[in-house]
Amino acid sequence: MPVTNQQVSGHMFLRQMYADSYFPDHVVDRGRAILLRLCERIEAQQPSDLEALYALSQAATEEFNSLEAEFEAAGSEIETVAREVIAEDFWFVASAYGFTDADVEELIATRDW
Repeated sequence: MPVTNQQVSGHMFLRQMYADSYFPDHVVDRGRAILLRLCERIEAQQPSDLEALYALSQAATEEFNSLEAEFEAAGSEIETVAREVIAEDFWFVASAYGFTDADVEELIATRDW
């Protein structure tokens, strides 16, 4: 299901990671896909409150957790810059769907990176 939110469809997810050769594009692509799937789930399920949004975002965060091994296998890792970029894009998603009061730490509370 394609994303219909215009803000999201025009957004370049993980831009800073793509711009840095330390992060392999094929793994960053998988991260971008996780964020787009999160958007699709938000559009499909239309969470009515922050708790419902957090459940969706934390599930997506767990998908990012599984990417750590792929980054490491490619000679990279989810380090400080990546953590900030990923967190910013989670907050962007929440904001784009009207959850401007979302707590970024709560959005990614299940992270292990």
